[in-house]
Amino acid sequence: MLETKDLTIRFGGHVAVDHVSCRFEAGTLTSIVGPNGAGKTTYFNLISGQLPASEGTVTLGGENITTLPAALRSRRGLGRAFQLTQLFPNLSVHENVRLAVQARDVGRSGGVWAALDLWRVWSDHKAWITEATQVLEQVNLADKAQLPASSLPHGDQRKLEVALLMALDPKVYMFDEPTAGMSVDEVPVVLELIRQLKRRKDIVILLVEHKMDVVRELSDRIVVLHNGQLVADGEPAAVIASPVVQQAYLGMAPEEEAA
Repeated sequence: MLETKDLTIRFGGHVAVDHVSCRFEAGTLTSIVGPNGAGKTTYFNLISGQLPASEGTVTLGGENITTLPAALRSRRGLGRAFQLTQLFPNLSVHENVRLAVQARDVGRSGGVWAALDLWRVWSDHKAWITEATQVLEQVNLADKAQLPASSLPHGDQRKLEVALLMALDPKVYMFDEPTAGMSVDEVPVVLELIRQLKRRKDIVILLVEHKMDVVRELSDRIVVLHNGQLVADGEPAAVIASPVVQQAYLGMAPEEEAA
């Protein structure tokens, strides 16, 4: 479904991501971990198109998308949730999701020219409203549909961001620190949404996360980056049990894990 080959980016003399090659298959959740500055978010930015690669390629469903801008990658099926919540704060919760549904349909049926087909837009308007309502029900935000997005507590804003991704119906879901800034009570709600997505076998889920209990529970596979290089890749138990990973990359000593 998704592959990076020798993906690299340089900022002057600094190599932030250094020839990282990975394949990600449908029906899997892969966590990308490592210490601060390891290159995790930069790797995400290269995949989703926020940054241009210095070398290497990104392939989605067999198509080379390396030179495509972020917006076109999104239309191809890359969905990204950022570490800082990205919403339309002055629009209602429902309008945020409805616009995501609308953008998906317009993008798939001809982009700008389809958007100018006002008769088609109005005929689809009811369907967009209905689908947005259904997505909000899935993330337990239907009772807050008419509230401004800016009025939601942080945990609900994270849920809304997941709803936007679900509305876009991407082939690849990319979550960058989905539990960042959330209270202990809020974290399980977002994790349950990711668990529900994980039941689908036709999508790829990529997760950047510092909380190792979350990584351990959700992951089918763990990729470890350090200084921009891929240093470990495999099943969670094997990667976490590796002394070099525990000591150098996850900040745990072997005896802590054993305890």
